[in-house]
Amino acid sequence: MVQNGGNVSGTRDELASKKIESVVPKHKHELLKWNGWGYNDSKFYVNSDTILAFSGTRYPIGEQDLPLFTKWVLKKFNVDLSKPEIAQEIPQHYPESRASEEFLDTLKKLNIDFSINGLDRLIRCHGQTLYDIDTLRRGAFKRIPDVVVWPTSHDAVVELVECANKLDIVLIPYGGGTSVSGAITCPEDEERAIVAVDMCEMNRMLWMDRENLVVCFEAGVVGQDLERELRKWGLTVGHEPDSYEFSTLGGWVATRASGMKKNVYGNIEDLVIRVKMVTSKGVLERNISAPRVSCGPDFNHVIMGSEGTLGIITEVLLKARPLPPVKRYGSLVFPDFASGVRFMREVAKRRCQPASIRLIDNEQFQFGQALKPEGNLLSGFVEKLKKLYLFGWKGFDIEKICVTTLLFEGEVNDVNTQEKLIYEIAKKYGGIPAGAQNGERGYVLTFVIAYIRDLGLDYNIVAESFETSMPWDRCEALCENVKERVRKECAALSIKEYLISCRVTQTYDAGACVYFYFGFKSTGMPNPAHVYEEIESKARDEILSSGGTISHHHGVGKLRKRWYPQSISNVGLSLFHATKQELDPQNIFAVGNLANGSSSLAKL
Repeated sequence: MVQNGGNVSGTRDELASKKIESVVPKHKHELLKWNGWGYNDSKFYVNSDTILAFSGTRYPIGEQDLPLFTKWVLKKFNVDLSKPEIAQEIPQHYPESRASEEFLDTLKKLNIDFSINGLDRLIRCHGQTLYDIDTLRRGAFKRIPDVVVWPTSHDAVVELVECANKLDIVLIPYGGGTSVSGAITCPEDEERAIVAVDMCEMNRMLWMDRENLVVCFEAGVVGQDLERELRKWGLTVGHEPDSYEFSTLGGWVATRASGMKKNVYGNIEDLVIRVKMVTSKGVLERNISAPRVSCGPDFNHVIMGSEGTLGIITEVLLKARPLPPVKRYGSLVFPDFASGVRFMREVAKRRCQPASIRLIDNEQFQFGQALKPEGNLLSGFVEKLKKLYLFGWKGFDIEKICVTTLLFEGEVNDVNTQEKLIYEIAKKYGGIPAGAQNGERGYVLTFVIAYIRDLGLDYNIVAESFETSMPWDRCEALCENVKERVRKECAALSIKEYLISCRVTQTYDAGACVYFYFGFKSTGMPNPAHVYEEIESKARDEILSSGGTISHHHGVGKLRKRWYPQSISNVGLSLFHATKQELDPQNIFAVGNLANGSSSLAKL
C-alpha cells in the first residue's frame, strides 16, 4: 500500500516518472503549420490537373485525388481553382519584447527555459479561430507575448507564479494552441509584460493505480500521447475531442471539454478525480482521491472552466478504463432530419447510446459523400444499387436524407445487445442500416474537416464552426431557426455562395449538443473575418433566444464573453469576481477571458 497525500490510494504502480517523447515537438512549427491547422505535411491542395487532393499519409484520404469534392466546391462556391490567394510568409519582424532584464535574470536563476524569439512568441499568441488564422495570413497581431517559458515541474510553476506576482508580470497558460474561443489571445490594452507559459515540457505520467483504475499526468500532455502511453498498459481514458491530436490535458480541464466517446467514458468533468492548480495565493487542490465526496463545494469545478483566469493547472488525476475488446462501427440513413432527431431522442431516453452517435444533416451528408475518392466500376455499381433501394423502393429524397454514424465499444456480448437495440429503435423512425464502412469513415473524417478551412482561405472562402447545447424539445426548432437566421443575414449582405449545416454530436438525458458549420465566399470584401463574426454573433443571439447555451465545450474565451453575464446571472458574476479577487488579487492571470479584466481588477 502506498500513502498519497495522507490517504491510502491502493496498489499504485511506481513508474519512472520521465518525460514522454511527444509527437508534437517543443518547437511546434517544425511539425505543425504556423498559420493554419495541423501537420505541415497534411493539407488540401489543387494538383496539376486542377483537381483537389489531400497530401500526406496520416489520414485515410491522404495521397488521393478528390474529383467529387472538386465538383462540390465548384458547384457550391463557384471559385476559380487556378487562382489561389497567396498567404503571407512567416514574418521577419516582430514587436519588441517588453520583458525586463530583472525578469529574464530571475528565469535563469530559477533554471526555467525561456525564449524571446519572435516566431516562438508569435506561435503562442493565438489559437485557431477564423480571426486568428486570417490575421496570420493577411496581417499582424497588435500584441504578442513578450516571453515564452517552458516550466518542467509543478515546483517550477510555483516559483514562476511567485516571480510574476513580485514583478507584476502577466501569465497566460498555453497548451496545444487549439482554442477556438480567442482564449489565449493577448489583451491588446495590456501594458505589463505578458508571458506565455507553454506547458509542453510538463507531460509526464507521474503514476498509475491499475487496481483502482486511476492515473496521474502532468497537465501539458497531448491527447494522442496520453492515450499512447496508457495503451502500453492496456488502459484508456477515452477522452477524444476533435482536437485530440494536438490539445492537452490541462486545456481540456480549463475549458470543460467534451469528447466524441463521452457516452461510455464521460466528459472531462466525469473523468477528473483531482486537479492541482497554482494560484497567486498558493496551490488549490483537493487532498482526497476518493470517487466521490460530500465535503462542501467541489473546488475541482472552480478549476474546470476557469480558462486561465485563476491559475495554472499542473497535474490531473483521471479515471482510466481497460481497453475495450471490441470496437465496431455502424451507420444509419434516415428519410429526414426530424426523423433522425426523434431517433436520437429515443436512444437517449432509453440510455442505450453507443460510445459515439452523431446525426448529420443533408448538407453535411452530401459534403461527406463528396470527400470520397472516385471508385472503380464495381463500387460504382454497388452505389447505384443503393440509390435504387433508397430513392426508389424506399422513396427517400436525396435532398432530405440524413445519416447517423455509430461507434460501439465494450465487451462483445454488450456490443451485440446494444447494436441490436439501436437498429430496432432506428427502424421505428424509418432508419436503414448503411454499413460499418460509412460509419468508420464518417468518424475518422472528423479529424480532417478542420483542414478544409485553410483550403477555403486560399480561395476567399471564410468558414468556421460553432456549437451549443439545448433541451430535447428545442433541438429541431433551434437548428432550423439558426439556419434561417444565417440565410437572412447572408441575403441582407448579398452573399449568395454560402454553406450552413449542422450535426447533433452529443446526447444526454435532458438534451443534446449541436455543431454548426458556416462558410461563405468573400471575394471583394475588405474584412471577411469581421463579416463572419458579425453573422455568427447574430446566429448566437438566435441560439440563446431558441433555448440554447453560449457553449457546450468550446468555452467562453473572449469571443463569447459578452453573453457570459446573462448565462450565469448577476449573482454568479459577482461570485466569479470574488473568486478572482481571492485567488489572484494582482490580476497576473489577466488573459481577459470570461468576465476578467486585463490591466487591473478595477476593470471588473
